[in-house]
Amino acid sequence: MRPYDQLSDAEKLHWLEELLEHLTDSVVLADGQGRVLNVNAAWEQMTGYTAAEALGRTPSELLNSGVHDAAFWAELRVQLEAGQKWEGDIVARRKDGTLLNCRTTLIPSLGSDGSLERVVTVRRDFTEFEAREEALRRSEERYALAAQGANDGLWDWDLAGRQLYLSPRWHGQLGRPQASTLGRATDWLDLVHPDDLAGLQQAIDDHLRGETDTLQWEYRTRAQDGTWRWMLARGVAVRGEDGKPARMAGSQTDITATKDAQRQLLHNALHDPLTGLANRALFMDRLSHAVRRLKRAPGQFGVLFIDLDRFKPVNDSSGHETGDRLLRSVAARIRRVMRPSDTLARLGGDEFTVLVEDIDDEGALRLAERLREALSEQYRLSTGSFSVGASIGVAVGDGSTAPDEVLRNADRAMYIAKQRGRGQSVLHDEQQSGRLVRRLLLERALGPAIDKGEIEAWFQPIVSLLDGRVLGFEALARWPGGGLEASPAEFVPLAEETGLISQLGHSIVEQACAFLKRWVSSAPATPELGVAVNLSPRQFNDEGLVEELQGLIAAADVDPKLIKLEITESTAMGSPETAVQICHRLRALGLSIAIDDFGTGYSSLGWLHRFPVQSLKIDRSFVGRLGVDREARAIVRTVVGLAQTLDLRIVAEGVETQEQRRMLLELGVVRGQGWLFAAAEPPDHALARALGRAEEPFATPSVL
Repeated sequence: MRPYDQLSDAEKLHWLEELLEHLTDSVVLADGQGRVLNVNAAWEQMTGYTAAEALGRTPSELLNSGVHDAAFWAELRVQLEAGQKWEGDIVARRKDGTLLNCRTTLIPSLGSDGSLERVVTVRRDFTEFEAREEALRRSEERYALAAQGANDGLWDWDLAGRQLYLSPRWHGQLGRPQASTLGRATDWLDLVHPDDLAGLQQAIDDHLRGETDTLQWEYRTRAQDGTWRWMLARGVAVRGEDGKPARMAGSQTDITATKDAQRQLLHNALHDPLTGLANRALFMDRLSHAVRRLKRAPGQFGVLFIDLDRFKPVNDSSGHETGDRLLRSVAARIRRVMRPSDTLARLGGDEFTVLVEDIDDEGALRLAERLREALSEQYRLSTGSFSVGASIGVAVGDGSTAPDEVLRNADRAMYIAKQRGRGQSVLHDEQQSGRLVRRLLLERALGPAIDKGEIEAWFQPIVSLLDGRVLGFEALARWPGGGLEASPAEFVPLAEETGLISQLGHSIVEQACAFLKRWVSSAPATPELGVAVNLSPRQFNDEGLVEELQGLIAAADVDPKLIKLEITESTAMGSPETAVQICHRLRALGLSIAIDDFGTGYSSLGWLHRFPVQSLKIDRSFVGRLGVDREARAIVRTVVGLAQTLDLRIVAEGVETQEQRRMLLELGVVRGQGWLFAAAEPPDHALARALGRAEEPFATPSVL
């Protein structure tokens, strides 16, 4: 027969199910609200109810005898919610209405949030035992008959004569020859485990003094083969006319199987069934203990949060069985690196944690690197060889931070390691953590904000540098509400990363078309430049872009010639041939196209003339350096010459001073935008500016 730890998960589960079904004690598994999830056969036999009748109902609905008041149940519930085991006697009512007195043990299991998740209830009916005790007191003959037929070992202790009778069954429970003996108490007590002896003796003394109604005590006793077996001793004292105990008789029940089942259930509640490592509940318990210890004695501990890289492709392509084998191999490698005193846990999926006590920042990072190197080596399984790595976040605690916050810090550090390109070890830093928390907040809020229309299109005017007339607008995304004060530099790249950029772009184009419709309807003349909208690389390469824009323009009923699509130079040159084809399809709709941030990328003049573009926008980095950098001035002059050669319009971005405006005009640039004229404004303000009704008109110099 193979040892238990060599059995497969399925065999272990089958063994536990068989064990529970053959236990003489009733076992009930309930959820945190007390609703029954499963019962064993002993429970059905004990209560008269079937499992089908019990499922989904609470034991109090089925078995409430009315003996215990509400305060009793409330106190019991408080103890369970605190994660503490409860033991005691409960009087229950069977289905036929008869009462039974049960020795009851309730074992709680808390969830990751600390709430009560499961309760295992083990009951032993000792109603018959009490009747047996009464029969023993009434009749020696009945005592003899009970001794012959009882499955429990029986004992009878003559306190006055100091002799102890032990039944054949008592010896048989310990693998000894089954013959009754008459000896002394030491024949019994000398076999009790040293750690349990004092408790048993105290329980006997308490009962003999009349402090308890009966003797009931669990202890370990040494069997003939040297192993320790769990026993439950029950007994009652017989007192003389003077009230002093003269004799005590009782039974001994072998509860080893029950204890093993309880221990296994407790182990399962605190360990990951796949790897055998601690689970989140046990890890947080150990982490809490480490924090409490450091409050008494100064020191440090480290928490390492490990997330596997490239595990999902292996799991998806090779199947969950291979994924499970890989996770077990990962757990084994972590064990080999760590000390026996360290706590290793699998939180779920491909996430593992390690708690290391008595370690500083430098030591924790060195350990993380050793782990990362060990986990990056190739895994050779029966289904093939696989390479996965790990990103590890490290947080060091000194007892001043709550356990859950320490774990979150390690998790945040791991997330930063992922962002840096995976296969990294990163120590938690408060400043980095703050940025990460903000990013996560933005990430959670971004999608709903787009859906609710909270991200708005604001409009920055494109003006004539000669006289300040509004020639057009650029639509820019702004997030004015939500309490996060997020700039486009934060949320636009985030939308690109999270796949929300197409949804955001759709919304901005839709709002830009609506603004253009209002402007054209209110203006006496057609705008020269219309409204420009930026396209992200993902939007530009979206196969449905042309159809989407066609639908938006048709719905708004605007002239497509007044919509200018801006793509960056790097987007256009990422795949030039494809970009040229897309631009021609957009031009076929009547849309205008501009190359944004021109001069910052790597455009080839050989390709530029092939793009059906109408405008070039000089990047603000060149405009900002016009007065201090001769090279910037030369670049702008070159771009202007190129645009004139290709018959393209030029728009300068980021014009902030009158000096920049003057120099641009000298170089032949007559259109621009920037804070010198106006920042991006909400639609109503921008429209008022376009119609000459703005409260703050542009500042124009007396001499250009």
